[in-house]
Amino acid sequence: MSEISSIYCSRNELYKKPFGAVKAYENVEICIYPRRNTGVLNAEFIIKADNDSESKVMAMQWDGYAGYRDCYKVNFKADDAGLYWYAFKITTAYDVYYIGRSAGGYGDVRKELGDMFQMTVFNGNYKVADWFGQGITYNIFPDRFCRTEIPAKEGWRTTRNIHENWSDIPVYLPDEKGEIWNNDFFGGSIKGVISKLDYLQSLNVQTIYFNPIFEAFSNHRYDTGNYKNIDPMIGDEQDFKELCTETKKRGMRIVLDGVFSHTGYDSEYFNARGNYDSVGAYQSKESPYYQWYDFSEWPNKYSSWWGIYTLPQVNEMNPAYLDYIIDGEDSVIKHWLNVGASGWRLDVADELPDEFIAKLNEAARSVKEDALVIGEVWEDASNKISYGVRRKYFQGGELDSVMNYPLRDGVLAYLSGTPAEDFMEKMECLRENYPTAIFHNLMNIISTHDTPRALTLFGSDQNDWNQSRDFRANRLLEGDELERAKRKLFMAAIIQFTIPGSPTIYYGDEAGQQGYEDPFNRRTYPWGNEDNQILEFYRQLGAVRCSSEALNKGKLRFLEADDDVLIYERSTQNEQIMVFVNRGNEAVYYAVENAEDIVPVFGEIETYIDENNDKSVVLEPEKAYIVKIIPEGE
Repeated sequence: MSEISSIYCSRNELYKKPFGAVKAYENVEICIYPRRNTGVLNAEFIIKADNDSESKVMAMQWDGYAGYRDCYKVNFKADDAGLYWYAFKITTAYDVYYIGRSAGGYGDVRKELGDMFQMTVFNGNYKVADWFGQGITYNIFPDRFCRTEIPAKEGWRTTRNIHENWSDIPVYLPDEKGEIWNNDFFGGSIKGVISKLDYLQSLNVQTIYFNPIFEAFSNHRYDTGNYKNIDPMIGDEQDFKELCTETKKRGMRIVLDGVFSHTGYDSEYFNARGNYDSVGAYQSKESPYYQWYDFSEWPNKYSSWWGIYTLPQVNEMNPAYLDYIIDGEDSVIKHWLNVGASGWRLDVADELPDEFIAKLNEAARSVKEDALVIGEVWEDASNKISYGVRRKYFQGGELDSVMNYPLRDGVLAYLSGTPAEDFMEKMECLRENYPTAIFHNLMNIISTHDTPRALTLFGSDQNDWNQSRDFRANRLLEGDELERAKRKLFMAAIIQFTIPGSPTIYYGDEAGQQGYEDPFNRRTYPWGNEDNQILEFYRQLGAVRCSSEALNKGKLRFLEADDDVLIYERSTQNEQIMVFVNRGNEAVYYAVENAEDIVPVFGEIETYIDENNDKSVVLEPEKAYIVKIIPEGE
């Protein structure tokens, strides 16, 4: 919106400057534009810090005319980082009105104070590790990506069932006691990853994010047995050093998964099954790890993650635990960064105290000044409340990025039938609420180890979820339903690779792997049975992303979001890229203004000169396109 057409819009710099999140002590200029015939006698700005019980009221000054509207202005500076909420109060000769937030960031005039606008204020001295958002990430579930040999059946600390056949369906049924052990292994390893670095390079991958690689009882390894030992089936520290050396040669980095809200029941620290030589907290109150845990009745009653007894919860702020994980000279965080990792993804960040995350970030930066810290947060992380506490993730010194589940949810919903406007609104909310450096640094996902694979979701029927697990274990898309799902996957991937942030490929998505819920979404990579059409699509898309300055660093601007059609722009001073998505069943025609030329970058798109002498494009149904715009006069 380039002209004054509303009383207020938080997303337009004619009303609020600068746009979006602001630095502490930075001047924010805010203007409202009531119609002159309203007869405003007085205008006030109402601002409230999130943790304050009372609002501050500031008088707004009349600042001239804007067409048939008056302009009232106020300048505001926040002294501290934090979340702030604001609204406006106008007094006329007839009544008192409030201007609060409505959809699209627009101001809504009402008789009572309702929803207020959010203003995120952050510490401008903190530098986000923004290298992450400028490259493509590949997410590896270690047991299922690649193995170089079939592991031995014996010799493991815990019971492990080994699949000789790489293509087996993972074990998914409970035992006779109703428990699912997750102790079937395929043998994916670090050496297997090293053997596939050329493959990852062909996808233009710049960051490898591993789900946990440390010793554990289960195949998912979120029940850590020893934070300082790589699981022997995966390899050892020397293997990891070799991986870091080889990836560095190729301009790649490694991000590890840190599970710090709980440990394993079967671990060096808890040792409930006695598989470790240590004296665990379960075995003795004299254990050096006893204070890590919260026992209500030792040893069998203790706090555990979501009530799962095999995941005993830790007291993160216990000094001994802090020293082991963060503060010590050879702490877990520092050790693996010194060995060669470039950052950490924090599992269930919502369950880690802000103080813990801040300490972790500081320790990581003490080893590498550009160390990355990513949080697993499923919602808008700027205003997240967990366990009754408003989180401080983005205020400076905690997180550099979060997993972009709002993007995933928005893409899946849009391609399944919700209006394009809803997707745009989700993204614009994040763009407004997140500091710009973080918005451009997000982990952009469409599949994860916690969610069904995107291809399966795009092709499955709701009735599939009413069937048995046996049904979903063996159900694979084929024929026309697979082709329809692929068309949606292609549109989803184009959005994923062109929205700001790091497009993150969940291993096997690029090869056409399918799977419903855990563990079917954790099938092995289908080496030798890849869907080559999908694989070539991802390779070409990755090449486009890596070669484009605008897609790596450019500003985002939505141009149209109208039911089936989504159109947006990424631009820098040197490059203007437009992305077109038509999820509908009919062709759509769109006029591109001020274009000297429209150059297809990804997808063959038809262009022509329309009756207004504008260059127009034809958007075929169920397709997405990336084009480069050559502005008039160049």
